[in-house]
Amino acid sequence: MEFGTLLHRSSMALAALFGLAMGLASAAGAGVERLYILNCGEGVAGDIGRWSPGVNEGMSMDFVDNCYLIKHSQGWLLWDTGVSDAIAAMPAGLAPADPKATHWRRPKTLAAQLDALGVKPSDLRFLAVSHTHPDHSGNVELFPLVTLLVQKAEYDWPNPLGVGRFKPEHPVTKLDGDHDVFGDGSVRIIATPGHTPGHQSLLVKLPKTGALVLSGDAVHFKSNWDNRGVPANNVDKAKTQASMQRIADLLAQEKAQLWINHDKAQRDSLKMAPEFFE
Repeated sequence: MEFGTLLHRSSMALAALFGLAMGLASAAGAGVERLYILNCGEGVAGDIGRWSPGVNEGMSMDFVDNCYLIKHSQGWLLWDTGVSDAIAAMPAGLAPADPKATHWRRPKTLAAQLDALGVKPSDLRFLAVSHTHPDHSGNVELFPLVTLLVQKAEYDWPNPLGVGRFKPEHPVTKLDGDHDVFGDGSVRIIATPGHTPGHQSLLVKLPKTGALVLSGDAVHFKSNWDNRGVPANNVDKAKTQASMQRIADLLAQEKAQLWINHDKAQRDSLKMAPEFFE
């Protein structure tokens, strides 16, 4: 073989390897593109002692309810759906039967906020809820064709009437523990049982903002987190405490921020849709 031909073939091979390396680098760079925080409810908790026993007993507190819309290179994920959009039509909001619980209002519907962002229900690839309490799952059926990601323990947990918490025809992937949503490690569901049997939190890795852990109700507000208070209505105290520790370990490991779903002071310091985090 002539030297020129050998050199040409070597150059072609090097170019192919370079192209492959660039393709792999590009694939590695793909992932979460942006995250929106949606207003999924505003409320007043009658007695925050129920969420943090022994601390601030009898005191009321403003609560918020966040949903998170995540744009990944492979599609959209909606995390939690908030209180029912129907509450937006109630001038006085929805008062709880128990005055110690939360009186919810809905300033903006979830449907309207998605519409303002140009996102149709059919655009979603996945829908996930941290758990099945109605302030987190109130609008699941706005997305009847979108695959629901939920822990099997949560899906199978009967409601007080002894029937399922989701419509049986709703497409679902029942999880048994952690789950890498898009397969690249950028969005991971983290099993954090205790508040409910199949409670889950979400780890999101944004290219500029960095790593975030979305708490669901593994923790309700900052002082609840600082004191590791276990709400009186949680289904399992030991699992709650283990899940809090798991989140603490994950925050350290990933150098992540903890975004606490119902904490108004923290929410008020963050950008809300249509602004977003990258």
